[in-house]
Amino acid sequence: MADANVVTRIAPSPTGNMHIGTARTAYFNWLYARGRGGRFLLRIEDTDRLRSTPEASQAIIHAMTWLGLDWDEDAVSQFARADRHVQVAHELLGKGRAFRCFSTQEEIEAFRDRARKQGHSTIFRSPWRNADPATYPDAPFAIRIKAPLDGVTVIRDRVQGDVKVRNSELDDMVCLRSDGTPTYMLAVVVDDHDMGVTHVIRGSDHLTNAARQTVLYDAMGWDMPVWAHIPLIHGPDGKKLSKRHGALGVQEYQAMGFTAAAMRNYLARLGWSHGDSEFFTDAQAMEWFDLDGIGKSPARIDFKKLEHLSGRHIAATDDAALMSEIEQFLAISEEPELNERQRAGLLSAIYCLKDRARTLPDLLEKAYFILSERPFSVESIDSVSNGILTDLTLRLQNARWDRDTLDRVVAELAEVRSIKPGKVMQPLRVALSGGGVSPSAFDMMLVIGRDETLLRLSDATEH
Repeated sequence: MADANVVTRIAPSPTGNMHIGTARTAYFNWLYARGRGGRFLLRIEDTDRLRSTPEASQAIIHAMTWLGLDWDEDAVSQFARADRHVQVAHELLGKGRAFRCFSTQEEIEAFRDRARKQGHSTIFRSPWRNADPATYPDAPFAIRIKAPLDGVTVIRDRVQGDVKVRNSELDDMVCLRSDGTPTYMLAVVVDDHDMGVTHVIRGSDHLTNAARQTVLYDAMGWDMPVWAHIPLIHGPDGKKLSKRHGALGVQEYQAMGFTAAAMRNYLARLGWSHGDSEFFTDAQAMEWFDLDGIGKSPARIDFKKLEHLSGRHIAATDDAALMSEIEQFLAISEEPELNERQRAGLLSAIYCLKDRARTLPDLLEKAYFILSERPFSVESIDSVSNGILTDLTLRLQNARWDRDTLDRVVAELAEVRSIKPGKVMQPLRVALSGGGVSPSAFDMMLVIGRDETLLRLSDATEH
């Protein structure tokens, strides 16, 4: 499936944090290119100067970096390429595939008002399309493309199938405004062509743009990219995703403590499938991913499925890599950095923390016993439990420090006291963890060692 000629891109607008839908589109493009040995590019579509901000551009870079979606070459600024867009608009004019339009905004609005009142199409047909240049006024003008008037434009889409648009429904869209600035529709086509993009994989909300952009490709005589318009993401209720459904931005998911690997896996399953596979690695996703596996129906956000996948990825992640994820999470959460003692302790304990944690905050909550320092508050230990812990302390002082021996010591104490082992384990767990969520008492004892275990038992019995 290798094809080094494949070039895909993601082109977000820097007007806020990266939306989960944009992240899903980025991942699909990344998978398609990486799985074929092709190139994946990043373009920041910052032509909207009123809404675009440097902070939002940085948020996009951060989200892409956290998700592990590396891109080839430097990120491209669409705004910085404005001169090239202007050049193409004038080339279209020179080819006779575009025309100068002197109609004012007031004249266009007046035309549309009349059309609405008369029940006619509001598509503006400029009177300047075939005007004699001798009649041109000395006034500002826009450059409009000459869209075909008859027949149909066919978008051969790898997801949606063949989509036909009657050319009578296409307007002579503006390529260059009367103030000399290029439009988004022109800039996208020019940038995709110049960047060598072979596959335009994007949300289905851009499907209506594809017909108009096809006109531009044809007018310039450029190779048409492969179109693939993927369905949008909806909320659990099947309605368009909005703030009422919860987290929308990638950074929100990072802040909730989901790992990047889990997010990639989850994003892949939002609209794409490979048989019945739910949990898979990046290597498997790159091998399996193809446009044919993308469904036509909108995907639905399912937080329970995300939590389930997150737990499986946390359990499967290498301990050192998971430590790195935890430290990144603490940094973006503005929590204190781990000191050397905490880092070493957490790394030694992580094996018994990750199997049942669904998010990084879950894992850190279970790690309280190793991250905090004694003495713990152990108000829930009564006099009976105190006596049990006192007996246990004596038996542990000279015991071998392995799981089988510790298990046997607890069982023998329970037998001597004619109680179930759980009656020993419950106060032991409280003494070792302070009573919070924690792994098994045996795991805690093995992680913190004999000396620390005995000190914590002493704290609890003295209390």
